[in-house]
Amino acid sequence: MTDDATTFDLIVIGLGPGGEHVAGTLAEKGLRVLGVDHGLVGGECPYWGCVPSKMMVRAADALAEARRVGDLAGRVGEVVPDWSVVARRIREEATDDWNDKAAVERFTGKGGTFVRGTGRLTAPGTVDVDGTRYAARQGVVVNTGTRAAIPPVPGLDETPHWTNHEIIEARELPASLVVLGGGAIGCELGQVMARFGVEVTIIEAAPRLVALEEPEAGDLLKQVLEAEGVTVHVGAAAERVAADGDGVAVHLAGGTVVRGERLLVATGRHADPAAVGLDTVGVPKDARTAPVDDRCRVTGNADDEGAARVWAVGDITGKGAFTHVSMYQAGVVIRDVLGEDGPPADYEALPRVTFTDPEVGAVGLTEAQARERYSSVQVGLTPLAETTRGWIHAKGNEGFIKVVSDADRGVLVGATTMGPAGGEVMGALAVAVHAHVPIERLRSMIYAYPTFHRGIEDALGRLA
Repeated sequence: MTDDATTFDLIVIGLGPGGEHVAGTLAEKGLRVLGVDHGLVGGECPYWGCVPSKMMVRAADALAEARRVGDLAGRVGEVVPDWSVVARRIREEATDDWNDKAAVERFTGKGGTFVRGTGRLTAPGTVDVDGTRYAARQGVVVNTGTRAAIPPVPGLDETPHWTNHEIIEARELPASLVVLGGGAIGCELGQVMARFGVEVTIIEAAPRLVALEEPEAGDLLKQVLEAEGVTVHVGAAAERVAADGDGVAVHLAGGTVVRGERLLVATGRHADPAAVGLDTVGVPKDARTAPVDDRCRVTGNADDEGAARVWAVGDITGKGAFTHVSMYQAGVVIRDVLGEDGPPADYEALPRVTFTDPEVGAVGLTEAQARERYSSVQVGLTPLAETTRGWIHAKGNEGFIKVVSDADRGVLVGATTMGPAGGEVMGALAVAVHAHVPIERLRSMIYAYPTFHRGIEDALGRLA
């Protein structure tokens, strides 16, 4: 290769949603951009994350609604789940059978150059891809994402198990499933499986499900899942895992043994900054995430001028393992590379949704986090069943709206909206937290009746 063939304005390592957006947009702007990925262009989200998993959730929700007809509208015939319909949609509509040809062509069609391989920084502005050295005139963007974190439970490495990849790709379902981990992924997929007739057990070491959210959300979600036939163990540490005939056995502290045909490990995600060579720009080799400033520039070594030429976006930054965070950060990086003005990165009003039924939408701080940060905190909570729309909705109306305020400033700093379309209702509160809308201004709004979001008005009235 000539030097010209290996020299680019920008090199993007990892073409997940954020990396692909940076690479494609800057290529369209006329920069010479090299995109590098050893996996599928588009990353985790379209192939094993957001898109196919929400197809699964949508299908499971349809089954649940059909089963509610008898209490709401009359009679229907027997509801018979058929996983093959879901598996076909995932293969044909979501993932092209896990083929990224269209995504690669989308990027190269914008003027970018794509190389399939494992990229690693070897020095500021220098990237090695499987033995070939490439140079970047303006800098390097790292978007290498995360992989499933497998906890060091004795016996787990030797025992066959699924991660989110295998369950998304499954063409047939097991008769029973043990889910190790009661966070968003474990709860979403566990509920899906249960609604398709799988006997599901969820094991969570923390005191409650979705432990990063408000305790009311985790406690209510446990009640809902148990009412649907899911067995839930919280505050339960797995001590060892072993093969058990044709299935697996998970031994819990206290002597309880949970058995199932399949084991799904859903205990979080793991980033590896050292693997992509960020230690060459000052990031400690044992760092769990890549530290970035408000322009998403890696800040491992402030004295190293080269460090200013490396950006990071997405899960590897530790700002939230969500596609919307990666895309948001991509916009910040694009402006910085082009020298354009724009707001710095701000995660104060970070929104997140757990797509169980009921959905758990949240933004900003939880009550506990707010009490650690502010001297005067007020909280208002309205059970959804006490609102008119919740009463009308009846079956499947479990949920609540909770708002958290900094009373000294008179603004909301966090909120949770759990219930039907909880993630959509949360959008209004995300605007309020992001824009620091005065609470009195929110109280003066006209809230449409009868809607789920009208419960916001009641929750604001209960701030105390």
